Amino acid sequence: MRGSRTCGGGNAKKRRGAGNRGGRGLAGGGKNKKTKYDWVRQNFPNHLGRRGFKRPSAVLVREETISVQELDQNVEYYLQKGLAQKKKGSISIDVKALGVTKVLGGGRVTQKLDITASKFSKSAIQKIEEKGGVCNVTG
Repeated sequence: MRGSRTCGGGNAKKRRGAGNRGGRGLAGGGKNKKTKYDWVRQNFPNHLGRRGFKRPSAVLVREETISVQELDQNVEYYLQKGLAQKKKGSISIDVKALGVTKVLGGGRVTQKLDITASKFSKSAIQKIEEKGGVCNVTG
């Protein structure tokens, strides 16, 4: 059949496209490409079938956070930009203006801060209050 136009494939159109191949390798085979199934099971355990669970993005809650040290170090910048105010020896910062929802306790606090946020970590509250500052929790 090598001398003929179709080499035994019947009509010339029948073996022409990649769709006739049925995919590359194990693509699209799922659990049904029986000729390769056992080989895959032996060489790639846990390869076949679905695993795990991914939470929908509507359920995920993403919190923007900032550390107390970052707030403490950038006080001058916040005062210049009008994001913070000096009140009675302390510096008042509303982190909602910074686009932040939670204040974390990383780093050191060197000055008296009056911070308003929707959430605080325990260590952040402790460090702010050690310096005589106040943590205001908004709803």
